[in-house]
Amino acid sequence: MTQVDFYILAAESAAARLAFTCRLIDKARRLDKRVFVATGDTRQTAALDQLLWSFRPESFIGHSAVDRDAADADVRALAPSPVLISHRPAGDDHHDLLINLGDAVPGYFSRFERLAEVVIQVPEILQATRNNYTFYRDRGYPIQSHHLGGNTSG
Repeated sequence: MTQVDFYILAAESAAARLAFTCRLIDKARRLDKRVFVATGDTRQTAALDQLLWSFRPESFIGHSAVDRDAADADVRALAPSPVLISHRPAGDDHHDLLINLGDAVPGYFSRFERLAEVVIQVPEILQATRNNYTFYRDRGYPIQSHHLGGNTSG
């Protein structure tokens, strides 16, 4: 059964949410995990794509991004990448970690070992992630909440 983790940031900015997402990806890659990031839209995909190349001055995280309205086949073609970012559904090759930055529960989440929801203090995101929490809880998924304060960007 998928382990669900909610990372609750004290921050209110989308930039802080993306920076923390980069940290999660970096940690997962150091553990040799494959990561799929489900974004809310093409803008968010492009922003995370750019940030992953530069979020640490001494290194970058190699990844692939589908940043336009691509066909499902295009997402599957990029699947060999250990980190894939898209607002489209994940290809079948990713099973380790799903990071959900979208508003809704991804329909394919249960095939991942772990799911991370990154929460910031913005009313729309708080409401969406509360709804997601209720969805997972009502279906019996194990949930852990991590309340993070202060600097979560690096």
